[in-house]
Amino acid sequence: MTGGPRIAVLDYGIGNLRSAEKALQHVGAAARLVDEAASVEAADAVVLPGVGAFGACARALRESGLEEPARAALAAGVPFFGVCVGFQLLYEGSVESPGTPGLGVFRGTVSPLPPGVKHPQMQWNTLEARGRGEPAPLRGLGPHPWVYFVHSFAPPVGDETVAVCDYGGPVAALATRGPLWGAQFHPEKSGATGLALLANFVGMAAMAPA
Repeated sequence: MTGGPRIAVLDYGIGNLRSAEKALQHVGAAARLVDEAASVEAADAVVLPGVGAFGACARALRESGLEEPARAALAAGVPFFGVCVGFQLLYEGSVESPGTPGLGVFRGTVSPLPPGVKHPQMQWNTLEARGRGEPAPLRGLGPHPWVYFVHSFAPPVGDETVAVCDYGGPVAALATRGPLWGAQFHPEKSGATGLALLANFVGMAAMAPA
């Protein structure tokens, strides 16, 4: 394991999480997969990945015993990064899985991508920053960075949305609220741009109060 801030990548039995762990280690984090509450509580930052269906991920997170530690980290203001379906889980729910609640940190319901475009979006696409200034995750990445998407659903565009992509209209791609980040794309599959974004997260985690 490398040095740097301790980052807990939540291992709740969904997909191959090793690539996220290795990408974080590559940019200087002491990242490791964790499946127990104590390891989440001891971490300087938390990453919640996710692939597949919203409902399956929500149930797996709950049944793994990691939902409450994740909620505690969010409530405590620990640097936290939700990726792909892990980003969607930060919202109240999803049209994909009616009746299955998300973590509800951000308001709104995850919905299908707009009609008239191919589902899923499985391609590289550019990010368009919203609002004034440069969002913290995109610091140093330049205008309109290219990142890689694989998804059929996305959260609504809201006050927390700091970047969108154009896919049949603006699609929420990146959100922040203080030390809480969420990305609909896959940083670990987005080459040098994705690694630079992860390095920005690791840098924030390194500066966070112990």
